[in-house]
Amino acid sequence: MSGPASPVIEVRDLVKRYGGRAVVDGLDLAVAPGEIVALLGPNGAGKTTTVETIEGHRRPDAGSVRVFGLDPRRDAARIRARCGVMLQRADLWNQARVIEAVRLFAAFYPHALDPGQVLEQVGLGERRGARYRTLSGGERQRLALALAIVGRPDLAILDEPTASMDVTARRTTWDLLRRSRDDGASVLLTTHLLEEAELLADRVAIIDRGRLLAAGTPAELRAGGPGERPRLEVALRTPLEAQAEADLVALPSVVATGAPPAASGRPGVYLLPTDDPGATLREVATWLEARRIVPLALRYGAPSLEEVFLRLTGEAEADR
Repeated sequence: MSGPASPVIEVRDLVKRYGGRAVVDGLDLAVAPGEIVALLGPNGAGKTTTVETIEGHRRPDAGSVRVFGLDPRRDAARIRARCGVMLQRADLWNQARVIEAVRLFAAFYPHALDPGQVLEQVGLGERRGARYRTLSGGERQRLALALAIVGRPDLAILDEPTASMDVTARRTTWDLLRRSRDDGASVLLTTHLLEEAELLADRVAIIDRGRLLAAGTPAELRAGGPGERPRLEVALRTPLEAQAEADLVALPSVVATGAPPAASGRPGVYLLPTDDPGATLREVATWLEARRIVPLALRYGAPSLEEVFLRLTGEAEADR
């Protein structure tokens, strides 16, 4: 019986310093075959530096990085033949036509997809003859995605792939990446869109200041860890004075859980743990009505990935 497949990307104890400061500090990360992994973190967390080191553009100061079991710098040519990359920002020659650029990139790979078909998939079929200088920001993003996937790569590394895209183009991109994953490709992406990570990624890694804070499936992160039951909470969004805040978190059904209200990381948002969402909702609604407060939003359920992200990065900031 064969063992588990080797990771497509394996990062161990990665350290990268600039001017003596560690922007990536002992990071571990892995991407399995046929898996979409989202790398999340606030600005300055070390996401782009990590991705650029995986791509071989930067040399680690410590630790190891392997892609297909190879060294990204020493074996760059062998990795490029199996890898498609979408940079956070890249420009082409202004006079190049869209179809010309995709055909050029397709020529670099032995089993490339049909360039015209790829343009249809990313929503640029009607713009195939347009020159690069005439494309909008969102269209340039879609073209960059087409260039990253036209070679039918075993691994796609995408830095903020849906930045500047409208809602329709973003969802088209998600569908395209899911199809690539289902065909056996692996995807590593960075994003600031928590909804994108929650809906698209098989696993999520959250980093801050170059350190890994948490990793797992979106469901595992929302539940607090593998095998844990999702913590239920009532989320209230409305501005409150300090005394009203104290009264809110002292409601009997909230106190009865024995768990303190969670920091939401957002002003005017209160997360109230509960073992009985119905009772807590009624209690909060009655409390709001008595004070003639109209909430901006009121819901219950497990915390969203966004709430987990804000809590983890807020705790990391508080620890420093």
